[in-house]
Amino acid sequence: MKPIPLYTFSFWLVLFLAGFLGLCITNRFVRSQKNHTLIFTRESTIRNCSCLADIRDCDYSLANLMCNCKTVLPSTMEKTSYNSDLTIWFTDASGLEMLLNFTRVCDLKLSFCGTTPLPTEYLTIWGLRKLRVNNKVKGQFPEQSVTIYSSSNNEKGDPLAVHNRDRQMFVYISFLDTSLFNGYSLLKSYSVENVSSITEHFPSLLHSDVFSMSDNESYVVTFIY
Repeated sequence: MKPIPLYTFSFWLVLFLAGFLGLCITNRFVRSQKNHTLIFTRESTIRNCSCLADIRDCDYSLANLMCNCKTVLPSTMEKTSYNSDLTIWFTDASGLEMLLNFTRVCDLKLSFCGTTPLPTEYLTIWGLRKLRVNNKVKGQFPEQSVTIYSSSNNEKGDPLAVHNRDRQMFVYISFLDTSLFNGYSLLKSYSVENVSSITEHFPSLLHSDVFSMSDNESYVVTFIY
C-alpha cells in the first residue's frame, strides 16, 4: 500500500478543519439569533410567525418563506403576553384591535399595510416600553419610534412594573391612538405618573372601569398619538 503523500494529507486536513470551523461558526450564529414574533392579518385569517430576522414590512410572501408560520382563526385568538419582540402588520383598525387591545408587550413594532386612513380609536397596551410604527400610506412620516421607559429601570419580577424607594409598584399602561398611522404628524407621547385611579383621572376613557389594583400600586399612564 502506497503511503499518502504529505501534500495530499495536508490538503484534506485543511478542508476538514475549514468545514468543521465553518459548522461551528454557523451553529453559534444560529444559536445567537433571537426569535421575533410576527403576526399579520390576511383576508379572514391570521398568520402567527416566528422569524430569525426582521422581514421587510408588509411582504407577506417573504414572511411565509423565511419564517415558521401557522394559521390562526380569529375565533381562537386569546389575549396573551409577549416576552420577545412583537411585530404586527395590519390593514384596518378592527384587525389591530383584535390582535393588540389589552395585550401585554414590551417591545412592539406596528406596520400599517392598508390604504384607507384609520379613524381615531384608542387601544390599551400593558407594559409597553418601546414602540416603532411604520406607515405604508403616503404620509409625511413613514417610520418613527418612541421610548416609554428604559428597561434598565426594570427590576426582576413583574416585567410590567418598576418599584421606587418606597416599594410602591408602578404599573405601565399605554393608550394608542390608531389615527397616528395616517402619517400626518410626528409621533408623540405624553405620560402621567402616580395615577391612583384611571376612572377618576380619565373618566372619558372607554373601559376605564376595568382597571383595578392593590393599595401599593399606581399607574403610569401614557398616551401615544
